[in-house]
Amino acid sequence: MSRSIELRAGAHLWREALPRGEQESLVAEILALTSEAPFYRPTMPRSDKPFSVEETNFGPLGWYSDKTGYRYRVTHPYTDRPWPAIPHRLLALWDSLGAWRAPPECCLVNLYRDGAKMGLHQDRDEDALDAPVVSISLGDTALFRIGGAERRGATVAATLNSGDVVVFGGPARHAFHGIDRVQSGTSQLVPGGGRINLTLRRVTNP
Repeated sequence: MSRSIELRAGAHLWREALPRGEQESLVAEILALTSEAPFYRPTMPRSDKPFSVEETNFGPLGWYSDKTGYRYRVTHPYTDRPWPAIPHRLLALWDSLGAWRAPPECCLVNLYRDGAKMGLHQDRDEDALDAPVVSISLGDTALFRIGGAERRGATVAATLNSGDVVVFGGPARHAFHGIDRVQSGTSQLVPGGGRINLTLRRVTNP
């Protein structure tokens, strides 16, 4: 694996961390698991406005949002079934790049289609805030933006291609980050087009 690029203190980007063949098999595995945990569209707290991305989760805990707020659930909000297990190849990626003392408990799966994006936000709903976040890009190229712990602080941008992995922790663990836009049609990896982002998180303190 190539050396990482430091986006800012605590945030690193690995280009092509997953070769094309691994990307293809991972997408197939993800889509197979969505037969157990189908994609849904969460809504914003208070306003109940739908997200532009679709989501599902793998692992013991799944991140969820609706008009009452952000939280983690042990079951899918519509099937009421436990989330599928996190694929082994993602656990291996967490061990090699996240290098934390306990495994992730949540793999949040975001599906970006038809101009979907993600505004600047912090990942702050976890108790294990010293654990890193490991983010894997699959499919269409996206413009990623990351700043500091203040919403109005300076930001840096990076283009994320299919197979790229971003890890942020330490001084970047509370960094505001998001996806400005997705460049439609830049990849044929995801059936039907678009981008899949996988975010591995440790939720509870071990």
